[in-house]
Amino acid sequence: MADKSTARTDDSRPDEAIDLARRVLETEAQAIVGLIRQLDGQFLRALDVLGDCRGRVIVTGMGKSGIIAHKLAATFSSTGTSAFFLHPAEALHGDLGAIRDDDVVVALSYSGETDELVRLLESIRRAGARLISLTGNLRSTLGQAADVTLGCEVAEEACPMNLAPTASTTAMLALGDALAMALSQRKGFRPEHFADLHPAGRLGRKLMRVESVMRMAEGIPAVRPDTPMPDVIYEMSKKGLGMTCVVDPAGRLIGILTDGDLRRHMGRESNLLDRAAADVMTTRPVTIRRNLLAVEALREMETRKITSIVVVDAIDVVEGVVHLHDLWRTQMI
Repeated sequence: MADKSTARTDDSRPDEAIDLARRVLETEAQAIVGLIRQLDGQFLRALDVLGDCRGRVIVTGMGKSGIIAHKLAATFSSTGTSAFFLHPAEALHGDLGAIRDDDVVVALSYSGETDELVRLLESIRRAGARLISLTGNLRSTLGQAADVTLGCEVAEEACPMNLAPTASTTAMLALGDALAMALSQRKGFRPEHFADLHPAGRLGRKLMRVESVMRMAEGIPAVRPDTPMPDVIYEMSKKGLGMTCVVDPAGRLIGILTDGDLRRHMGRESNLLDRAAADVMTTRPVTIRRNLLAVEALREMETRKITSIVVVDAIDVVEGVVHLHDLWRTQMI
């Protein structure tokens, strides 16, 4: 017998639910598209204020706007701008000390009349911080009080009753993302900077640097140019990378020797074991630097159809070796 608590209590059909879902998505999509027409010089002014900030960006909002503010603070932080969320109610009960004169406050309120935010305005001014507002009502108390006001007005909410914040919060989120991305670009934020801020998870693995995966010290196969071929083969077998670096007494790379090199010479020469490393090595091998992203090292290996790349410093001293298997172990590929 069906549980009465979970039984359907209306006569709505599945296709009606799909129709409603489509209307919600269309309404929210239109809300975002509508923002494009609202962008003007105020957006550039907001970028200037944020770009000149010498303190932190403090993002605040109540209710659903507060949830969007949380996300926006995280986006700023992950793209090179120091930011955090400040709950306006908590600020009114002792956390106002978090706001300093070199900070920028970004306040989110669709109505622009949220009581907790309005009550914060005097304290923000007293602290000397700049204020940017995101609101659907440019003439509201918040909109009029801010140094820069960005409008995010929508024609209607996606809620069938036109009550629950839906399209308005989507628009606010999109406008906040646009602001954060434009600021990130203005600051010259690059993939390597992003990697430094995202060391964990799948994204962290994707943005891992070469120095995090390379074989170092005793793990590097290396011989001298005059090393006899039997010793070269032993070093290659011992280190298990199918190759060895050939270095001078200062540790500078002058060539590499791979399994492929051995096979090619064995097919042409009967006295291979009487030769030295310099006789068989490949000169001018492919090299990379330790601060390169590991994904770029992988791309280089795939392009050149090789399984190892030597990592060198500015004067070609060998610092490590990256093997394709090392990238597999990190689950980067």
